[in-house]
Amino acid sequence: MSEQTKTKTVSDFFGCNVFSDKVMRERLPKNVYKSVQKTRQLGIALDQDVADVVANAMKDWAVEKGATHYTHWFQPMTGVTAEKHDAFISPTPDGNVILEFSGKELVKGEPDASSFPSGGLRATFEARGYTAWDPTSCAFIKDNSLYIPTAFCSYTGEILDKKTPLLRSMEVVSEQALRILRLFGNTTATRVTTTVGPEQEYFLIDKKLYEEREDLILTGRTLFGAKAPKGQELEDHYFGNINQRVSDYMKDLDEELWKLGIYAKTKHNEVAPAQHELAPVFTTSNIAADHNQLTMEIMKKTALKHGLVCLLHEKPFAGVNGSGKHNNWSISANDGQNLLDPGDTPQDNMQFLTFLCAIIKAVDEYAPLLRLSAASAGNDHRLGANEAPPAVISMFIGSELEGVIDALENGTVYQSVGNQSFEIGVDALPNFPKDSTDRNRTSPFAFTGNKFEFRMLGSADSISCTNTILNTIVAEVLSEFADELEKADDFDSALRALLVKTIKEHKRVIFNGNGYSDEWLAEAEKRGLPNLVSTVDALPEYTNEKYVTMFEKFKVYTATEIESRTEILLENYSKVINIEALTMLDIAKKKIIPCCISYTKGICDAAASKNSIGVDSSVETQLASKLSSLTEGIVKETDTLDKKVIAAQGKEEGLEMAKFYREEVFAQMQTLRALVDETEMNVSEDAWPLPSYSKLLFTV
Repeated sequence: MSEQTKTKTVSDFFGCNVFSDKVMRERLPKNVYKSVQKTRQLGIALDQDVADVVANAMKDWAVEKGATHYTHWFQPMTGVTAEKHDAFISPTPDGNVILEFSGKELVKGEPDASSFPSGGLRATFEARGYTAWDPTSCAFIKDNSLYIPTAFCSYTGEILDKKTPLLRSMEVVSEQALRILRLFGNTTATRVTTTVGPEQEYFLIDKKLYEEREDLILTGRTLFGAKAPKGQELEDHYFGNINQRVSDYMKDLDEELWKLGIYAKTKHNEVAPAQHELAPVFTTSNIAADHNQLTMEIMKKTALKHGLVCLLHEKPFAGVNGSGKHNNWSISANDGQNLLDPGDTPQDNMQFLTFLCAIIKAVDEYAPLLRLSAASAGNDHRLGANEAPPAVISMFIGSELEGVIDALENGTVYQSVGNQSFEIGVDALPNFPKDSTDRNRTSPFAFTGNKFEFRMLGSADSISCTNTILNTIVAEVLSEFADELEKADDFDSALRALLVKTIKEHKRVIFNGNGYSDEWLAEAEKRGLPNLVSTVDALPEYTNEKYVTMFEKFKVYTATEIESRTEILLENYSKVINIEALTMLDIAKKKIIPCCISYTKGICDAAASKNSIGVDSSVETQLASKLSSLTEGIVKETDTLDKKVIAAQGKEEGLEMAKFYREEVFAQMQTLRALVDETEMNVSEDAWPLPSYSKLLFTV
């Protein structure tokens, strides 16, 4: 086979659009490359001369790839990404142009910050904001532009993005975890890194049908829609054969992601009809956050090429499972240790149990923070149903691990699954089996062998907030552990006492059973575990004095920045419900009610025609009467919703307004929907103005 006809493999083009470590080694002078590596690994600032060399090499590489512009790519508090593109061109005296890109332009940008959410941190007239290059996340080419991953802050230094706190939290957890490792005699590790593998669920529907649904276009979910005769009850879609149209989409999606160095690995059909999942290989938390934002964007763009639309809303269709994002989190040292791997030696086991107990305490003490990290108007539809974890935060660790910590707490002999007995102490428990228990898909925070899977996140969420919180709360407990153990005269006995105390005080958060059951909710209440059912219940917890003190201690957030984020999230919640309510009103008034009147008139005309020739019209009369009653109800409930939306505008912005939208506007939307969905079942499909669930879910 000639070179011209040789088929390209993934390894031939993987990362081809990334200014990767390999590209830097090839294009940068050795001393410059070493400086960049120091910056990436140790956070040391680049000298201006070095930055200029890097910028020029990056520009030359990008231009060779067809790029004409560059952009500082950042993640504001909107939850999506932002970018402002500048051309490489600079004018010359003779009226021509040259292509330039300086180190200053690489390291720092200045987009307008006035229109991004700031939660009161900035006035509209205070427009200046800065982007700062994140050299740990590689630049890449997309849409003929060089994308430079950056952090985003205001002119006065307040953070305005989701990446900066994540980067800070990664430094904090590294510092505190190293203190623990030193106590166990580890002198080789110099950095600890949290890694994440976010599994992404999504729906695919036909683009033509999507364009007939104003609710999907404006809100991402169906505000009306009677259930299809078939849903997911046969469970025949889950891991089922992938049809050709979807398979072609997935193939293109993989290739686009691979070109950007994104480790897309697993793909399959999910439980609900038209629902699918993509899972990547683990990578460091900040890069995983960047990659997941790119993945969601490219999912949507690639779908359009196939005449499809990718829906990332947490609950686009009532009556079938919604979509989540499973945040698989682990923590590793740069000497090769996964700190959540039980290990093969007694010392490793006790080190593992120390980190495990720290995480148990962190999840118990800071459960409201984890809960609010997954709080959104969209995710409120999903949490607590038999498709996602309940709003109560608990941990699954499996019966084997639970037996270990029970024995440790009680000072008793532990009987392993291999029928070996061990005294639980610093010099015991060799060869702990890491995969000795099943997985628990109903648990919000489940141990799965060498990582934890946080299953509460909604499919459209950025993973940055969750991992910022997770890193910080674990760092706080590790800090407490280190403070106590570093001053101990006898490390072994102090460690044992600390772990026993931690287990006794925080084992209430461990639950290995069915998280979907009503019995668990009752049991959780007895244990004193918080049940923050909705976004409105959860978000005020952000400003809890204990939590603010922790964030400020580690300089992850200031109190002002936390207050601003709370305000932004509450405001966003109100805006989302308001848009949904207005869209519902628009559809009801302009499509549903006119359809009902017209269709009822047609039935009445048919009844009149029958009567005129002496034929019984009781069927038509009965149906017309039913539709007339339903239409009257729709008109009444539409008017009530209209009034409640107006009333919401008079509420004080923030928590009061959000509560009103939750308790009054959203509740009224449910009432109106129930009437419309019943009406749909009594109207001809040809006459109904919206494509049915049957078409939306079963035509791809």
